[in-house]
Amino acid sequence: EKLFPIVTFHIFRLNSIVLCFYVVPVGLTDKVLVFPYETDFSFVALIPQKEMGLRAFTLCMRVATELPEERQIILFAYRTADYDELNVWREKDGRVSFYMSGDGIFFHLPPITTFRTSICLTWESRTGLAAFWVEGKRSTYQVYKPGHTIRPEGTVLLGQDPDKHLGGLEAVQSFVGEVTDLNMWDFVLSRSMIQAWHYGHKVPKGNIFDWGTLEYELNGNVMVVDDD
Repeated sequence: EKLFPIVTFHIFRLNSIVLCFYVVPVGLTDKVLVFPYETDFSFVALIPQKEMGLRAFTLCMRVATELPEERQIILFAYRTADYDELNVWREKDGRVSFYMSGDGIFFHLPPITTFRTSICLTWESRTGLAAFWVEGKRSTYQVYKPGHTIRPEGTVLLGQDPDKHLGGLEAVQSFVGEVTDLNMWDFVLSRSMIQAWHYGHKVPKGNIFDWGTLEYELNGNVMVVDDD
């Protein structure tokens, strides 16, 4: 007997425009999200497995883009009603940045190019230690917002940066390229686990986002394709 995914339709209002998108709760194993064009309306909303009131996390993904380094790109956006809780950017000067409810920190990392790059970000509130990991190699630690707690009850988007809760999207900040294998944990993975993830080995499933069981909402010109 064949089992078919349940497709749930959702409608919400964004900047006076009614948008309709759908949830496909079947995961994205061996799939890639392709954002083919610069737009102010194409995004993927991710549905977390648990509330994102966080005092530590590891966020990993594999990304590729043809956009030039002088073009700002949003890589991950989590916003509540009043705050950008957790945003990851590639800045206009090529650095990669990380913001939590205010000023961010900046890292000089190898460039993100047309060839897929594995990127992880780790942070814990107790010490404030934050680092990026590129191709399994850790950047220098920076101390960022020790004692901070990321607030729950927000929205996670790929492809766009909402300047207000589910609104204020800008094409010039949109992501164009490919994203796959996005996973997130509410704790800091060890070096060995991050390197194992980079090489495609088995690691504990993300307990916030797990690519293999991910619930997601598509809007606009986003494609789900086989990871060939």
